Amino acid sequence: MSTNKNECMVYLLPIRCVIFALTFVVGAIMTKQKTDDISNWWSIAASIVNIVTILILVYVAKKNKSSYRELINYQKGKTKAKQIIGISVLVLVIGMTGMYVAGYICYGIIPYAAPMMIAPIPVWLAVINVIILPVTTAFAEDGLYLGCGVNQIQNKFLAITVPAFFFALQHSFIPTLFDLKYIIYRFISFLPLTLILCWYYYRKRNPLPIMVGHAIIDVATVLQILATSTISGLYEMMCEM
Repeated sequence: MSTNKNECMVYLLPIRCVIFALTFVVGAIMTKQKTDDISNWWSIAASIVNIVTILILVYVAKKNKSSYRELINYQKGKTKAKQIIGISVLVLVIGMTGMYVAGYICYGIIPYAAPMMIAPIPVWLAVINVIILPVTTAFAEDGLYLGCGVNQIQNKFLAITVPAFFFALQHSFIPTLFDLKYIIYRFISFLPLTLILCWYYYRKRNPLPIMVGHAIIDVATVLQILATSTISGLYEMMCEM
């Protein structure tokens, strides 16, 4: 278990919510559009924000005479294959179930999927992002919410619930839409999963299974974006389903 505690790091937990909201608001102003109109660019925005988040985490760790590896308590050779497989399956099952349940609660539809999440973008960006988004998301989100959250809070209940809350809340701003039902839908979709991941990490202090499982579910998403970006008419057909 990591002993490098710095409770000031906890104040970084809302940072991605703020950055994403600003990114889409500024983007809408610059393009003279509504945030809804640029929502299909969420995956590119996410990759950029991920890189910024990773740089912040590395900087903060260095300022505290530590490293990113120590921040997330990564220990080489600690992880077994069955742990990675188990958590990866859990992430997929709980992640999909959460989205379906939230879709029913908010929209009365099963299965419901927010259409903008698989909207097409330029093909070359979709290809690049198949690798960039899953990898950077795992390092950025898990580094922030596990390393700066779970690892830094003394109280067990708060160490799990506070990071999980912000972990889920950030998704309400990816992309940022000024629609309360959508914001609630996105939050409810991810809260069960983030609570389980923070609880698991609190017990095991092993980030690798979580990061791999996290990357896998993001691969599934970017592959859908790649498909809608390369196959004409696919996006429209999927929206009608």
